[in-house]
Amino acid sequence: MAEMKKIATRESYGKALAELGAEHENLVVLDADLAGATKTATFKKAFPQRHFDCGIAECNMICTAAGMSTTGLVPFASSFAMFAAGRAFEQVRNSIGYPHLNVKIGATHGGISVGEDGASHQCCEDFAVMRTIPGMVVMSPADDVEARAMVRAAYEYEGPVYMRFGRAAVPVFHEEGMDFRIGKGEILKDGTDVAIIANGLMVYEALQAAEALTADGIHAMVINMATIKPLDEELVIAAAQKCGKVITCEEHSVIGGLGEAVCSCLSEKLPTPVKRIGVNDEFGHSGPADQLLKQFGLCAEHIAEVAKAF
Repeated sequence: MAEMKKIATRESYGKALAELGAEHENLVVLDADLAGATKTATFKKAFPQRHFDCGIAECNMICTAAGMSTTGLVPFASSFAMFAAGRAFEQVRNSIGYPHLNVKIGATHGGISVGEDGASHQCCEDFAVMRTIPGMVVMSPADDVEARAMVRAAYEYEGPVYMRFGRAAVPVFHEEGMDFRIGKGEILKDGTDVAIIANGLMVYEALQAAEALTADGIHAMVINMATIKPLDEELVIAAAQKCGKVITCEEHSVIGGLGEAVCSCLSEKLPTPVKRIGVNDEFGHSGPADQLLKQFGLCAEHIAEVAKAF
């Protein structure tokens, strides 16, 4: 593939908030002393009166966002995934999920690609815990264009939403103006031998793997499944019917994330052989993001190896 522009989806998050803030006066942003890292500082610069720094108090931030939402405001509560999904889980569950409030959670720095920050900050469990909250939408974009479209869709959706954005810059392969819809997957490449279903930064890796597999006579279908919950079950089933084998790819534990969502769907509706690529029930560690991704098998080369063996 040709060299592409790279942008971290956390940058996209900040930019999208500023764009939406100019259109909607009821949009407010909360952060937990991390505006520079989560990139909500972009919104803060444009709309300082609508940006609230809650300090290193993520649980209080979530409860504040819940209260704001009951007044007609649309709050985007922002922090690292480890804190938004981990530290504040009880408040997300009881103060946002249980009353089904219109709060959006923007979680940055998810997954192994957090890199040098190490295992304590490399949250690979957030999809799993957020999926268990009834009525919670869970999403992870593949690139800058999709991330900005996702934030806009989250604003327009009535109800709680969890979005994970990355620290590392990733290639931008979507065209501007893409039609993003919550709960709908996207076929990026057609194929008949194996269906590769991915999200986040693993989508571009899946595309590269599919390109390499074509040279070996293996025709892989690539699906971008940005919405983990609600899952596009119709597309999953159609892909399984066409290809007969499915591989899932995510920068998340193989326990509880996209892979398990796909397996749950297929085991009940169309039993199909599935291989899950993700973090294999272990913690990460400190190191350069690109090297860690390869070490943990979150790369095109490993996807292609799994597909060939499959």
